[in-house]
Amino acid sequence: MTPKAVIFDCDGVLVDSEPLTDAIIAANLTRHGLPMSEDRVHTLFIGGTIEGLGQQARDMGARLSDTWINDIYAEIFARLAKGTPLIEGVSELLDRLDAARIPYAVGSNGSRRKMEVTLGQHPGVYARLRNHLYSRHDVGAPKPDPALYLHAARQLGHDPADCVVIEDSATGCRAAARAGIRCYGFAPSGVGEQLAAEGAVIFRKMRDLPGLFGL
Repeated sequence: MTPKAVIFDCDGVLVDSEPLTDAIIAANLTRHGLPMSEDRVHTLFIGGTIEGLGQQARDMGARLSDTWINDIYAEIFARLAKGTPLIEGVSELLDRLDAARIPYAVGSNGSRRKMEVTLGQHPGVYARLRNHLYSRHDVGAPKPDPALYLHAARQLGHDPADCVVIEDSATGCRAAARAGIRCYGFAPSGVGEQLAAEGAVIFRKMRDLPGLFGL
């Protein structure tokens, strides 16, 4: 069934920001008394929020100041602003959706400012997405709460059952399931089992999606 609208997660789906962010967080937590590798950061915190990350790190023994959230955001944004590549095939996928007149949006646990920093480096993509960038701050609840994806579907003018979500985290796949939206799990290098366990259809490359959508 061809979807009437597509909702993308941002980090790890549209932009390859997660390795950069993981490196910043790992170094930061290590400085604050919680030795952490980049792989461990990714395993523990993918699909979460900075606030949740900070609380979990404190529970694990990190010595974080009251200003830590603002501090880590500043570190992350500064690094991402130096260069955040698109996921391969994103531009071509948007071309196919445009040709089929299928609208799309972004629903991210990250802030709108973060999306502007990363997507804004790619003017051709950003111009097509900028009017439909939605953050968990817009609805007051992060994934796996379904509110963000339900909000994005409403803004696109379609029933959730007629939309699809593109995700790379189990948390996001769970949010899609709770919203009653079909989910495609992007797993270019593993973790497909975790996404499938949340009901997602697994795919490995963006170029595979048009076929899966029946385009």
